[in-house]
Amino acid sequence: MLFNSIDFFIFLPVVFILYWLVANKNLIFQNLLLLAASYFFYACWDWRFVFLLIFSTCLDFYSGIKISKASNITSKRFWFWLSVSVNLGFLCLFKYYNFFASSFIQFIAHFGLRIDPFTINVILPVGISFYTFHGLSYIIDIYKGAIKPERNFVNYSVFVSFFPLLIAGPIERATHLLPQLKTKRNFDYNKSIDGCRQILWGLFKKIVIADQCALYCNHIFRDSANYSGSSHVLAAVLFAIQIYCDFSGYTDIAIGIAKLFGIELLRNFAFPYFSRDIAEFWRRWHISLSSWFKDYLYIPLGGSKGGTLQKTRNIFIVFIASALWHGANWTFIAWGLLNAIYIMPSIFLKTNRNNLEIVAKGKILPTFKETLAMVVTFGLIVFSWIFFRAESIGAAFKFISKILSFSLFSIPAVVPKGIIIFIPILFMVEWAGREHSHALECFGNKGPRLIRLAVYYLLIFVIFYYAGPSQNFIYFQF
Repeated sequence: MLFNSIDFFIFLPVVFILYWLVANKNLIFQNLLLLAASYFFYACWDWRFVFLLIFSTCLDFYSGIKISKASNITSKRFWFWLSVSVNLGFLCLFKYYNFFASSFIQFIAHFGLRIDPFTINVILPVGISFYTFHGLSYIIDIYKGAIKPERNFVNYSVFVSFFPLLIAGPIERATHLLPQLKTKRNFDYNKSIDGCRQILWGLFKKIVIADQCALYCNHIFRDSANYSGSSHVLAAVLFAIQIYCDFSGYTDIAIGIAKLFGIELLRNFAFPYFSRDIAEFWRRWHISLSSWFKDYLYIPLGGSKGGTLQKTRNIFIVFIASALWHGANWTFIAWGLLNAIYIMPSIFLKTNRNNLEIVAKGKILPTFKETLAMVVTFGLIVFSWIFFRAESIGAAFKFISKILSFSLFSIPAVVPKGIIIFIPILFMVEWAGREHSHALECFGNKGPRLIRLAVYYLLIFVIFYYAGPSQNFIYFQF
């Protein structure tokens, strides 16, 4: 069931009405309804994988209690490593087995040896990377003594499987979401209206921008040999915009939906394409995953402390782990390594925290220096996205070689008209709203009500105009 589907637009109002009119008086009923709705939502993808989700939830819930009650360190470590091993074991089995098996076969073939291993051709359970990381952070925090285990199974189950974030995040923390689930929610009109604004902007980014960019990018990446270098440059830029609008669009919808139920989710994007260096970009892109790796991998490894060799090791481990989290393909590893190389100078020169403030805060326009920094950073990110999008390393290098050919100076293939019109609007609105949690929040109750309503209705009209068969969100595959 996609957020941008007719099915979901029937499902959401039904759950909303039941939640506030039937279950409104009782916290237990509220959470039971959210849990039932979440499992139904997930079952619409493949009901068989609901049992995997329930098993993972039960394992972590029980392990958390056993870790807390353990009378000695041996017992505590046993339950901790049981939960971590089983969760990562399922993730590796479904996501990485065939990748490592085929890579090993190719490596052995260089020595003239042939192996026919058993391969598993199974469907990747949608959202497994996200809900696995929910459980891992919960278990790690209990093991470290940072939190107490949740004793209410329904509350914990909603934390893991809350339907807005179940498929593609944000990756929540127990310290942030669980306290909200243990407190009765009352309907907040202003919060709900703001949630609707955020949902509207997310749908605009997904349907009007991302899906239209995909039409162009898919043609160029799929049939690279028949297009000019200029078309390749344009496709690379449009893919950068596509993946941002697709993923941040999903996040806006998810956060907006949660607000309708009186719940605040973690922010996942903070206008990353307005970043002035790579370190700032990674503080603003997929924030919940970046912070997860920082807290549970980078800092435990030593972070930026220690010598040059240790810093380098830590940076590369984190970016390779992030690459593998995205998928089992050498293209993701290349993308991760490239970003590790990008960020290393700022770590060694200790300039990685130079740009903590919002760019041009309180100003209408950035300075020339800020503009140049944003353009250079965006260019580096666009280049790295080529590896992320390509089907193979060879295809990525062919794509890049085409850019470096003389056809770079030819006229590119024609792009859909809507892209030319709406991408500038996207960046103007996001620039205006960059000091807020989401782009349309800057409207709020400012300005004449008639103008605000006109903007909202115009967005709705454009969304319906470009809406076609529901397109999957890119991050569903991760």
